[in-house]
This record gives sequence, structure tokens and C-alpha cells, in this order.
Amino acid sequence: MLAIKIFQIDAFASETFRGNPAAVCLLPHWLDDKTLQLIAAENNLSETAFVVPTEAAGTEEAPLTLRWFTPKYEVPLCGHATLATAFVLFNELAGELAEHFANVQEIAFSSKSGLLKVAKREQLLELNFPRIEYRALEQDQWPQLLIDGLGIMPLEIYQGVSADKYLVVFQDHDQVVSLSPDMAKLTQLHPYGVITTAPALEYDCVSRFFLPSFDVPEDPVTGSAHCFIAPYWGERIEKSQILARQVSARSGELHCQLVADRVLIAGQAVKYLAGEIYIPSQG
Repeated sequence: MLAIKIFQIDAFASETFRGNPAAVCLLPHWLDDKTLQLIAAENNLSETAFVVPTEAAGTEEAPLTLRWFTPKYEVPLCGHATLATAFVLFNELAGELAEHFANVQEIAFSSKSGLLKVAKREQLLELNFPRIEYRALEQDQWPQLLIDGLGIMPLEIYQGVSADKYLVVFQDHDQVVSLSPDMAKLTQLHPYGVITTAPALEYDCVSRFFLPSFDVPEDPVTGSAHCFIAPYWGERIEKSQILARQVSARSGELHCQLVADRVLIAGQAVKYLAGEIYIPSQG
């Protein structure tokens, strides 16, 4: 049997039972895709991150490879599971690996979305992610399944150009909080996820994110969605720094900064679980 170290981290949270839980699996070597997907399905969290930590990698010149799986599919980008992975590498390793990562301030990852970095920023971990470009949809272009699935008429709808996401803008915080989507209808929008957002009093914006076709009906706190949310609100309110809150049942706070074609997204993380999983040896 192959023993794999696993951690469950609450990302974008300062205490357990808040934010977005992600599993992080530290692999001794890469396993086949079928096994990775089975592990993610067994974990049954919105995301499981897989990484093979080595002392020779983690820099921009030699980044670590990072992959993310929902219970159903591999995805090209995940913010909270990247934050969780960096938290584990910075804080939960043993021996020489622990010493190596404790002495660095930034970790670089190679991913399906290119080079990603996570840096220590005092009490926060800061993601350096690609900005999502988007375009406005005229009302006659609004997908009827999207309108019917949300059940409340929005003010505007935008479509991601560089990602399969819709950004649906509502009038106020209460409309976003009160949404009770028809997940069967939103599932038919596959592979699109649905971000809902509105202005807020204590924050620059609030949001919720639905991805039911990936077996994630509502994601609690979504870093990658803020690659879309932050540029939209930054342009709308003419700010380069956006304080955002995702108002799911678990909720979480994200500190976003727009820098050229990148979005810096910072938050806290806490450990909930550490252990081992056992799978049949391969090869």
C-alpha cells in the first residue's frame, strides 16, 4: 500500500469551520489521472490539490507542479486549494523539506493556467493569479437557463473571455444573499460557472459562486472567481485594491489588488485535519 500525507485546510479563513475547505495531498511521485480523480471523489470536497514537494523546486525557474480536482473533473485553476497547498508547504512539512520551505517567502507553481505564485505577507498568504478578461452581454444574449436558474432578474451579465464563467451583477447585497438557484438549470450551462455579485456597505463587493456541473453546487469562497470579480469592480469603482466578501454559509474575506494583467488575492488559512490515506501501490 502507498501512504500519502493528506491535509484539510480551511482557506480564506482565520478560524476552522469558516472559509473554503480544500484537501492537499503530498505525493511521493505523480500517480495516474484515474487514481487522482478517485482520491478527489473519495475526499468529496470542492477541490483536492496534488503536489510533489521537493527541495529542488518551488522557484520561478523550477516551479512545483500543482493540479486540482473536483469530485468529478480536473480544473484549470483553483484559488483556495492553491492557498491551502502553500499553507501546508510553509507550515506542515518535516525534516529538510520543512527547513527549505520555512526559509522562503514565495513559492512558484506550474499549472494548467501557467505560472502561479504564493507569497507570505505577514498574517496573509497572497496568490498571484492571471486576470480574467470579460465582455458585456446585451440583454438579448443573456442565456435563458441562467436567468431561470437564478430566479431574480439581474442588472448586467458578463461572460469571461479567458475562462468559462459568467459574472451576474445584482442591485444589492440582499439580492445576492437571497438567491436560491435551480441547480438543475445551472448544471445545463456546463462548463460555465456562475458568479453572482453586488455592491456592499462594509466591503467593495459581495459574491456567491455556483458550479453544479462540476459537483460543486455552491463553492464557499473562491479565489479564482475573484480573477473576474476584482477586475470588474476595480473598473466600476475606479480602485486598484478591492476588499471582497463571499457570502456563502461559511463565508470568507479576500484582499484583492490589480497589477497589470494579474490579480493578487490574499487571505488566511487554518489547518483542520492532518493524516494519511492508503491506496494500492502502482507499478
